[in-house]
Amino acid sequence: MSLKHWALVGGAVACLNAYSAVAAPWVKPGDARARFAIQKLADRGHIEASITTWPISWVDATAGKQSAAQDQQAVGMASAYLSFEKEQQATEGFRGEFNVRAQNEVLGITGFEQTGTGKAETSVNLQWQGSFWGLGLNPTYTHEPDDDKELRLDGSYLAVNPCNWVLGAGAIDRWWGPGWQSSLILSNNARPMPTVWLSRNRTEAPETEWLNWIGPWQFTAFLGQYESSRQVPDAKLMGVRLAFQPIDNLDIGFSRAIMYGGEGRPEGFSTLWDAFTGKDNGQNGANDPGNQLGSIDARYGFTIGDQTIGLYAQIMGEDEAGAFPSRKSWLLGADWTTQWFEADQQWFLEYANTTADDFLGEARPGITYDHSRYQTGYRYYGRNQATSLEGDAEAITLGAYHFMTTGSNLSARVTYAELNKAGQAMPQGTDPDVFYNVPIKGQKVAIANLGYGTEVLNGWLDISLQASDKAIEYISGEKDQLSASASWTYRF
Repeated sequence: MSLKHWALVGGAVACLNAYSAVAAPWVKPGDARARFAIQKLADRGHIEASITTWPISWVDATAGKQSAAQDQQAVGMASAYLSFEKEQQATEGFRGEFNVRAQNEVLGITGFEQTGTGKAETSVNLQWQGSFWGLGLNPTYTHEPDDDKELRLDGSYLAVNPCNWVLGAGAIDRWWGPGWQSSLILSNNARPMPTVWLSRNRTEAPETEWLNWIGPWQFTAFLGQYESSRQVPDAKLMGVRLAFQPIDNLDIGFSRAIMYGGEGRPEGFSTLWDAFTGKDNGQNGANDPGNQLGSIDARYGFTIGDQTIGLYAQIMGEDEAGAFPSRKSWLLGADWTTQWFEADQQWFLEYANTTADDFLGEARPGITYDHSRYQTGYRYYGRNQATSLEGDAEAITLGAYHFMTTGSNLSARVTYAELNKAGQAMPQGTDPDVFYNVPIKGQKVAIANLGYGTEVLNGWLDISLQASDKAIEYISGEKDQLSASASWTYRF
């Protein structure tokens, strides 16, 4: 195609996709088209930033993208999409969105895309961004929610930007790692926890010569608090992630999630330090400072002609041995792009095994995402804060996205999973008003997802369908085999 043709196509994509992502000073997890665009541009050397820690600042999402003008055949639509969205979301001033969503069943198995946690939702997302600060208010009413919380402020935040750092407070979604179907350490499967956080704004390389070798690097840390209705009420959660690119297109990430404190538990600095340095291994009762998870992930992307391929892996441990995770869960995957029918496609194939030590060793069920002291587990309002597959599961997923020149999107995903293989995952201290998405017994299930997004009535309509070969049984009850949802968003 000629450069003129790509310019016209890019303009069409930008205009028609003005409503496909939530306005914020960062790219939040859930926008598959933005993720495809960022990954392809990065793999082809047009973005110079770490890309496995979400949300991603708009500074990083377009860092060094100017070189894409000489690579229009491969990245024309991807570049145009990001340019338009940056103009819409990263400029100073006021912006807003109105959203309505309806579905017959709240999904139990989710991936990178956004899903609702109630039968119906309506929200008004109001954003203001200044030179050094940003504010977001997202009041939402949810009908028949899974967690009995009809009114919520998920997605709201206040953030300031001193130097190259962002200091914020609020409830924002996160996704740590390279997976498309799952993250073993932190994902958007559960509602976002209210936290205070600190993160780098632009992940440029250190200027110091003896540190420059680590390349572009990202650091983020947050501190939040769990709900009161659980085995240990008001427990705290600290998350820390360091990601860097020591060589071009190789992303490496180290993550920690530490659950500590709460009613009747020590939660001073010394307790947090003992947990952070791994001194809780092998301790019990009053001497156990907390429950923690640690992960290491890596993704390497490269080009073949006009297309890209990425290979990725994530290892998560429930304990530490020799400074590395032990009692390990594994995630392995590959993603690649194509350009067929004058459109862009993103594909991925992903395998996950969340039974501790099952992949390369002797299986140790009943450990992953559970704890002897914090017996409600690594869950927030009934949903795992990492993968929706939960612990003691094994799954393989093939997924694809089709991004048309008209601006519309198609998606398809097929998962075959064996859930709760040993039948041991039984969280304690559960809230009777909350639906816990924890499989109650060993189950083998096949799940298919279809999605379609397009412009309707000057807004953006997303329609999705999920079907399974059998109803999945959770500790709070069954979910329907068929789930259909529709979401419409209008920007103003």
